[in-house]
Amino acid sequence: MNYPLIVFDWDGTIIDSAATIAESIREASREMGLGIPSVERARHVIGLGLHDALTGAVPDLPAARYPEFVASYRKHFVARKDSMELFAGMRDLLEKLKGKHALAIATGKSRRGLDHDLEFHRLKPLFVASRCADETNPKPDPAMLLELMEELNASKDGTLMIGDTSHDLEMARAAGVDALAVTYGAHHAEGLRACGPLGCVSTVTELRTWLLTNA
Repeated sequence: MNYPLIVFDWDGTIIDSAATIAESIREASREMGLGIPSVERARHVIGLGLHDALTGAVPDLPAARYPEFVASYRKHFVARKDSMELFAGMRDLLEKLKGKHALAIATGKSRRGLDHDLEFHRLKPLFVASRCADETNPKPDPAMLLELMEELNASKDGTLMIGDTSHDLEMARAAGVDALAVTYGAHHAEGLRACGPLGCVSTVTELRTWLLTNA
């Protein structure tokens, strides 16, 4: 296998943020007097577009109150965001890959949120392109990957998607590209394997070994 283009998800794949996102969803639900979703349910919607995420996490939330919920969620998330760290070994891995592959990001985050994170963690120079949920159709629609491949002149056979949720893997399947799952993020390994990735890795060390061997 040879992948000139490797596309990473952000939350739960590069940065250890799944627990913070889930807790912020739960805190916003509590603050608004809604049914508080389980941690697993809150984690499951990570990576989806805003509408799908709210429908999945807080189905009793009226559409008219979406802006109120988003404001509450952002308040709780922003209070915690700069305490989140990259997964151990991730920076070294990305720096190792940069010389051999074009690296890109496909994320459910907003453009403003991703740009902040890339600047804060000093990772912006490592990626040649990115797509966010507020710029195109969100996951699991294949638009992010298709647009990145067109921008970077990459073929389906030469592109690999890496993510921690079924939404990432379903997006890759819809785009016709290979996918690799990481099980240290938002979704459990069993659900990820059901999506048919090339493999599942449980640590950044395993991810590094897989990529240096196969990509």
